[in-house]
Amino acid sequence: MNILILCSTFPYPPAKGRKQLRTFHLLQYLYSRHQVTLVTRRSAEVTDHEVESIQKQVKELVTFPVTKNVEPLKLLDKAKRLGVFIQQRTPPEVLDNYSPEMAEWINQAVAQNQFEAIACEDNSDEIYVDPKWHKQLGVVLNLHFSEYGKYKQQLATGDSNNEIKDQINLGLQKRYEQSYLEKFSQIVTVTSKDKRIVRQLESECSVTMIPNGVDLDKFPYRITNQGGQKIVFVGMMDSPVNIDAARFLALEVFPAIRQRYPEAVLELVGANPVAEILELKNLPAILVTGEVSSVVEYLHWATVCVIPIRQGYGLRNRTLEAMAAGVPVVGSDRALAEFKVDGATVPLRAMRANTLEEYIYAIGRLFSEPKLREKLSVNARSLVKQEYTWDKIGQKYEQVLINASNQ
Repeated sequence: MNILILCSTFPYPPAKGRKQLRTFHLLQYLYSRHQVTLVTRRSAEVTDHEVESIQKQVKELVTFPVTKNVEPLKLLDKAKRLGVFIQQRTPPEVLDNYSPEMAEWINQAVAQNQFEAIACEDNSDEIYVDPKWHKQLGVVLNLHFSEYGKYKQQLATGDSNNEIKDQINLGLQKRYEQSYLEKFSQIVTVTSKDKRIVRQLESECSVTMIPNGVDLDKFPYRITNQGGQKIVFVGMMDSPVNIDAARFLALEVFPAIRQRYPEAVLELVGANPVAEILELKNLPAILVTGEVSSVVEYLHWATVCVIPIRQGYGLRNRTLEAMAAGVPVVGSDRALAEFKVDGATVPLRAMRANTLEEYIYAIGRLFSEPKLREKLSVNARSLVKQEYTWDKIGQKYEQVLINASNQ
């Protein structure tokens, strides 16, 4: 099958972000079975090596330049952009990134019937999709993340920093998503929560939930059941969600753990640590690593991986990676959302904690009970192998594209 993939975000390296991770691995799977053309945009930061790496995953790579306005927006400019959003129903950032040259290339390719299916790997690329196309070929949206869903959850859970602003964005994003979802014959979501949202916004379309996967070669199962009293938390250390989690872990959970286990150490592993993270290394027994060459080594040598996410929305790739590596996981409801890790009919695969007392209890048990560590380790790895390898994720995505092209 000839497949056209649209992704304005250059999908490499996969470790750069959730969009790059998902798109790269799906490209890798599809290219082994189909003729894939990728249309993307290349900023000045994208290196020739990164371009060469993507070229190996597709039959044809078509790139267009990215031009950005580096001047900070003034208050009046922001007000004008909001007015544009209200009038045109399309977010200003989508309009800013629109490339007439890219649009012309796509239109010509579709007019020449070069492809049997088109997939948008970046929902902002919906601007290039003609609403009539899904009548002649399969048109699929891989919705990595629903902005409407994000604002809806922030307001529902009290995470919003500006409720008035978020209420305005909620209404605008709802209208925008309802409008562009109608362009697609098949829609894929990463989480069941986004699937429910899409159903509410566009009840007639076919919606399939396909989560992210994990590369088992890059996150191999650890050889030993690590003892000791070492805690690890992994994540990009400039993300507000991770900053909040790391500081909660370092300033509230870890001191209580150290009172009971004086030999305990905490490693905060991840690139781009901001000042709020760097200052934590001045506290006793806390290491802030910054970017490391191998995240999996830190996972393998940890006694327990703690993921105390309290904010944010979506599936946690770091949870998957820790479970794949075989390190026992203690996580919040948000960190473990979408994963079947406990329950009456589910083998115990991770320990759940949301309060300070629950974290102390779970971490303490894993420090002192080798058999419990082994149980979580084996069960979590088994779940990942059964449901979350990129091959299994790719197979599901491939079937959606085939179904769309046959409609």
